[in-house]
Order: sequence, then C-alpha cells, then structure tokens
Amino acid sequence: MKYMGSKNRHAKYLLPIILKNRTPNQVYVEPFCGGCNMIDKVGGERIANDVHFYLIEFFKAVQQNWLPPKQISEELYKDIQHNQKKYNPALVGYVGFNLSYAGKWFGGYARDKAKKRNYGLEAYKNIINQKPNLLDIKFYNLPYWDLQIPANSLIYCDPPYENTTKYKSSFNYIDFWNWCRQLTATGHTVFISEYNAPDDFECLWQREVNNTLVQNTGQKKGIEKLFKLKHHH
Repeated sequence: MKYMGSKNRHAKYLLPIILKNRTPNQVYVEPFCGGCNMIDKVGGERIANDVHFYLIEFFKAVQQNWLPPKQISEELYKDIQHNQKKYNPALVGYVGFNLSYAGKWFGGYARDKAKKRNYGLEAYKNIINQKPNLLDIKFYNLPYWDLQIPANSLIYCDPPYENTTKYKSSFNYIDFWNWCRQLTATGHTVFISEYNAPDDFECLWQREVNNTLVQNTGQKKGIEKLFKLKHHH
C-alpha cells in the first residue's frame, strides 16, 4: 500500500535482521503498522496496530473482501476529503493515502503531469497484490501504549520520525523510548526504525535514503536506521 514513510523498499534489508532469532510461535507485532509494507512479508501470528482510524478500517474491510474502485476522480477525492463522515470509512482510508501525493494523508490528488501513469489503477492493483498477505493479521486501532502485546513478542516499531513531516499531531518521544525500554525489560524483543535514538540504543543497520519526510531545504536525504536496546550485563 502506498504510504508516506513506507518501509517497502527497505524490508529486504530489515526483515532478515529482525526475524533472524525469531522463535517458533513467537508473535510478530507492529504497534505502528502504517501501510503494512513490512508485516505483509512476515509469516506466523501477527498483530498490526495503528492510531489512524480510517487506515485500520480500510485494512479490516480488505480482509472481508471489500475492494476499492479502480478509479477515483479528483472531484470525488476532494469530496471525500472534506466530507469524510458521509463515506464508507474503508473508502476514506483508501483514498486518503493511496490516491494522495507521496502517500501523505489527503496531501493532494496524485497526478502524472505527463499523463503516462494511472495512479488509481496502480493503487488498486497494489491492494489486490497485498490482500493475500493481510488475511490473518489481527488489526487494532489503539494508541501504541494501550496495545495488549502477548508475552515474549517480537516487536517492530516504525513511529512518526522526530523532526519530520510524517504526522502533524504531537508525539512524545521520551515516553516512546521509555516504553521500548520497558517492553525489553519484560522479555520482548524490540526493534525500532528511526533516524536517531538515545545513547542506550545501538544501530544495527543504516542506509541513506531519499525521503519526503526530512525537513530541510536541500536534497531530502536521511539516514534510515534500525535500532535495538543495548545489552546490559
């Protein structure tokens, strides 16, 4: 699924690290599932959560065989954007991300100036391809700290990045990193994607990326990193 800050292109690097020591029957959990572009490549028992209501309604509907229209006009896009409550929540979730520029929530109707690409059909096909890999995921729409996580889970966090445009709502990073520490202390295995982390977290992988999320006026590059709490002996 098209989604701002998607990890789809990084999954081939990240998942071998994250899944390397996964134990049999260990539940895989994503408290910030976003477009599900990582969890859709993982097997076994899976839990996906996101605080975005329309996003989760969309994924739940896809699990129940709902499919979006193949085409959404700009006129309809704008009407859905400004009258969200009168539409099917699944459709709102689909249009808000998949038909928007760079996958940003109602960030402007995606169009190709050269008129060579059909974004509506591309988005539809992406969902058709992704659907089989979503069917047995348990979806939740909760603040991350309210998510009930089974004991000894394997947790991958892709939170709103600090100093980026991913979310306009406030996000308490001190609370988040403390939550990751607490999860680790209680027996979970926790990996975090971010550009930076507190000193007691180690970087396991990094890669320079072109990214629409970085707030600067030059080239939009960032160093995508994967962190885990350091071992304390």
